[in-house]
Amino acid sequence: MTSLILALSLSVSCSAAVPNELPADIDYAKLFAGGVPFSEFLSNAKERKELWNTNYGRAAVADAVMARATRVTGTWNVLVVAVDSCSDSVSTIPYIAKLVESMPNVTLRIVDPKAGKEVMEAHRTPDNRAATPTVILLDESFTPRGCWIERPRELREWLSGERKRNGDSTVFTSKMSWYEKDTGASTVAEFVEMLEKASRGEAACDAKS
Repeated sequence: MTSLILALSLSVSCSAAVPNELPADIDYAKLFAGGVPFSEFLSNAKERKELWNTNYGRAAVADAVMARATRVTGTWNVLVVAVDSCSDSVSTIPYIAKLVESMPNVTLRIVDPKAGKEVMEAHRTPDNRAATPTVILLDESFTPRGCWIERPRELREWLSGERKRNGDSTVFTSKMSWYEKDTGASTVAEFVEMLEKASRGEAACDAKS
């Protein structure tokens, strides 16, 4: 029973154990240069591979959201810390990647949690966890201008209520059902919102950072 509870807990969130000390400085340009394009990450995925391919294959951006995305000016780099086994990563990153492919002024690279541990530690979830996926928006000078952490706001708030009502035993199934119905819409809308805010010079990080 203990092992089952632990497995369910790990499935609910993709938290990572990383050092408590914050780095004096993170070389985002170096991390970005060492990252891989989504196409390479997808090809190399071993865990949840079918779902990675399914979500990427069916990813579509609503016309209204795409119109907003195309109006974003500037050159942007998106650094993603993700791992193929993470249920939140597989349910969000394929949709972001599909959007970025249609934006010539945005480039995306992915690093694993080992390479990106300092980034996760510096940009924690609202409940103070280092987690995947961690998405950092960098400008053309590789200065952080925004972040998006782990999962959409609506899901985060809904899961909090679900956990209070039913405990952890049903949370993972509920979470994945929510993702299945949402098909990336909330993730993409929040990602575009982050781009819009950053392009206007506003704070664009919905997380503890």
